[in-house]
Amino acid sequence: MSKYKNMLLGAAMCLTFGAPVMAQDVTGQTVVATVGGTDITVGHMVAMTLSLPEEQRSLPMDVIFEGLLERLIQQEAVSQSQTDLTRRTELQLENEQRSLVASEIVNAMAEKITVTDGDVQAAYDIRFADFMPQTEYNASHILVETEEEAKAIIAELEAGADFADTAKEKSTGPSGPSGGELGWFGPGRMVPDFEAAVVEMEKDGISAPVQTQFGWHVIKLNDSRQPGVPTLEEMKSTLEQEAWRNMMTAEIDALVGQVEIVRADVSGINPEVLTDPAMMDD
Repeated sequence: MSKYKNMLLGAAMCLTFGAPVMAQDVTGQTVVATVGGTDITVGHMVAMTLSLPEEQRSLPMDVIFEGLLERLIQQEAVSQSQTDLTRRTELQLENEQRSLVASEIVNAMAEKITVTDGDVQAAYDIRFADFMPQTEYNASHILVETEEEAKAIIAELEAGADFADTAKEKSTGPSGPSGGELGWFGPGRMVPDFEAAVVEMEKDGISAPVQTQFGWHVIKLNDSRQPGVPTLEEMKSTLEQEAWRNMMTAEIDALVGQVEIVRADVSGINPEVLTDPAMMDD
């Protein structure tokens, strides 16, 4: 049913009519049609135009004009056939109005927010005031099921076998096809037993068998590094975005703080109730 409804109310967008006659003194209040005593204005049409998907907005403007006018006439005529709004419609209209008004206010607030170089510098100073560089590691591993398999692989490596080739052949982990490479990682990125073994290793060293919940690992430490503090220029874009978000959040929080809010006890409400459309009919 919804397919045919959409065809009815949207079909006008697929029709081509003559170009509209535009008066020089047209305003948003200019009436383009009156349906059952209700005026449809240029303002209504502009609002609908701005909500169109991008592919429809790329159509010739005369097609859009006549198509939207026909759609608005159809929608108004159909809506007038029901004098009393259903509870579902009332709820949806309330939500749409709330969202539209809030969005308009937030957009206006957003345009007034300016992030200065001083704001960026302050954010940079705060972020890196207590910066403590943490060593990062680049390692590869070969994952097998048993300790005996891990010991046998270590013997092969000590005898001259290539680590990457051995990983491709014998590792059961997802990194096996890429030679066991894990890339760069910092503290907390690997399971504790694996990380503890890596921290104690020397560059190009091969570990004894290391057991984790995934199996037994033979690890090779490819390299380690201690990254320095990034420059202000490197961080500028990120800090500008963060500062803007923080200012925007503060503005919204200030508005929320001006309104008395009484929260009901919702502990007894099962969140699954949100999936029940019948709740909109009560």
